[in-house]
Amino acid sequence: MKETKSKLNQASLEEGDYGIEQKMIALYALQQLDSKIDSIRIIRGELPLEVQDLEDDIAGYDARIEKYTEEAKVIEKNISDRKAAIIEFKAQIKKYEKQQKDVRNNREFDSLSKEIEFQGLEIQLNEKRIREAIHAYDQKSAELDRVVNLRDERQKDLDMKQSELNEIICETEKDEKDLMEKSAAYSAHIEKRWVENYQRIRNNAKNGLAVVCIDRDACGGCFSKIPPQRQLEIQMHKKIYACEYCGRFLVDEDIKEKANKSL
Repeated sequence: MKETKSKLNQASLEEGDYGIEQKMIALYALQQLDSKIDSIRIIRGELPLEVQDLEDDIAGYDARIEKYTEEAKVIEKNISDRKAAIIEFKAQIKKYEKQQKDVRNNREFDSLSKEIEFQGLEIQLNEKRIREAIHAYDQKSAELDRVVNLRDERQKDLDMKQSELNEIICETEKDEKDLMEKSAAYSAHIEKRWVENYQRIRNNAKNGLAVVCIDRDACGGCFSKIPPQRQLEIQMHKKIYACEYCGRFLVDEDIKEKANKSL
């Protein structure tokens, strides 16, 4: 921070114009630093978004896998409970058949026969429900296997993309951190309102340029012509001017050279 401030101080010519000129130098230097940061992030391309999309896909698959697994457990329990019920019904049939041997009249025999018939119907119903549950379980298992395979494929893609992204980040992390620290240092020399305007323009510009140098009598951002009188005023460094057409801050070659020396 102190080194940056010292360079900015040395870049100023006239004491009377020190404040505005320093801000103009800092603004242009800030733009150069942020453009370099943009270049580093462009190298990453769409990888961060691709990684995020894959992570979202995997999270969705994991949720579906958990849901299908729980549903399969419910079906398994249903099958188990019905098998246990069938065993109980068969035990009841044996009991009633044994009681039939000791009945004293036809009425008791018929009553036990109806109970045996009822238990038999219950067995048939539960066997039917078990077959249906097994079919549902097989379908659920097949769908679960399909989703697990899709999830595994996405995981492979994520591992590959994450590896590529980590490699790029590893190569550029230090440079990006240094540039961001310098960017923050230059921002500290500029009034908050100017920094906010600078960020707003950068966010709205496709190329991220908020501060441009006059080039061939035109704005370096939108290439609109700058009147000679306005160019003269910009060169005097008495005030910070913006392009009337695109709103970008304008600086002359002198500010550009001083800013580059301060970097």
